[in-house]
Amino acid sequence: MNYQETIVAIATPPGKGGIGVVRISGKNLKPLAQVILGFVPEQRYAHHSNFYGNDGQVIDRGIAIYFVTPHSYTGEDVLELQGHGSPAIMNLLLSRCMTVGARLAQPGEFTLRAFLNGKLDLIQAESVADIINATSEQAAHCAVQSLQGIFSKKIYGLVAAITELRVLIEATLDFPEEETENLHALKISKRLVTICATLQQIFDSSRQGSLLQEGIRIVLVGEPNVGKSSLMNQLAEDDVSIVTEIPGTTRDAVQQTIHINGVPLHLIDTAGLRETGDIVEQSGIVRTFSAIEKADMLLLVVDSSNMNTDDIALPEGLPSALPRITIYNKIDLLKKEPAITEDSGGPVICLSAKTGEGLPLLRQKLLSMAGWQGGVAGEGIFMARQRHLEALYQAKVSLRNAVLLAEELSQLDLLAEELRLAQQALSTITGEYTADDLLGEIFSSFCIGK
Repeated sequence: MNYQETIVAIATPPGKGGIGVVRISGKNLKPLAQVILGFVPEQRYAHHSNFYGNDGQVIDRGIAIYFVTPHSYTGEDVLELQGHGSPAIMNLLLSRCMTVGARLAQPGEFTLRAFLNGKLDLIQAESVADIINATSEQAAHCAVQSLQGIFSKKIYGLVAAITELRVLIEATLDFPEEETENLHALKISKRLVTICATLQQIFDSSRQGSLLQEGIRIVLVGEPNVGKSSLMNQLAEDDVSIVTEIPGTTRDAVQQTIHINGVPLHLIDTAGLRETGDIVEQSGIVRTFSAIEKADMLLLVVDSSNMNTDDIALPEGLPSALPRITIYNKIDLLKKEPAITEDSGGPVICLSAKTGEGLPLLRQKLLSMAGWQGGVAGEGIFMARQRHLEALYQAKVSLRNAVLLAEELSQLDLLAEELRLAQQALSTITGEYTADDLLGEIFSSFCIGK
């Protein structure tokens, strides 16, 4: 990909709208502006102007704004043409820009250029996509905090603290052994413990942010006619699954995402597990086990008539290690009250999917087992991705090793190496140390106009 080329894309969503925006970015857009507008706009000033086509005819009339490098989103010259939100008009403007030297931007290329030109670090660049894709108020709030650089500042602070220790230790490697006493006096071990504690706090906050973004996959399993679909509809607060008294009604996996306190939970209602000669139902059961393989948690739904059974055996083929909540459904038929207990297999909740009794207990337990620690996204929660958590974990491992080595300070070369590895892992989060293939993977998930 040639980052010296001028790029263009429609920056507003597909479809009709009151306003549509075509965004152009590149080196010196004055010639392009002259051709399309008939003049070079004043910097950062909204001009009401005609947009001219190849034949000199007016394509549209709207607002043109010219941002000159480096005072733009991408750090290059940027020209935004804000016209009427007709798909036909937007495509005509897009084609016009391409005929005068621009090429169609790749997904995320505007934000990638902002990163490469130092306008954003990698965390902030990713938070742009997170804001666009946020599905709850809490997720959007945390993504905005990351865009403002709060998460980045935490990581930069850790890197600076580790760098300071590396300088002291690597300098000592070039001096006689008695210089090691200076490291004891500088309390290297104590400072490392403090850095580890700070890293743990960031890791915990990031894990909460990752949960807000990613959520967890929860599969409802059980025998036919135990109320899985009714429970799905109650949690979704909508009739997303067909409910009848005929066992085996659900033949395919039905998916629905719900939000509890802003945390997305991806529910999958599945075909009932039983021996059957019905080919279609057998296919549904195969899909049930396919969904289970990708699940983070199981809701094992059981008819409340089995409530007095000491232990409910897992249906054959279900992974015993997967976290699960056992649901005794239809307590309304037994005139019993909702309740929550624990057994060797995990939480047990008695409820009625028909009346909704006990649903608050289930929602609270789902959040708890998902790892959510607060009802509302606080100021300290960062919108984090799985790669952030992996990098933070790698840094934790290296720093733990460094703490052990710092107790004796007898193997300074190994200590210096562990600190280097921790610093490198943290630097991948902000993009100071990042492989090109990772950049391609990250920005390919963006929309084209961003």
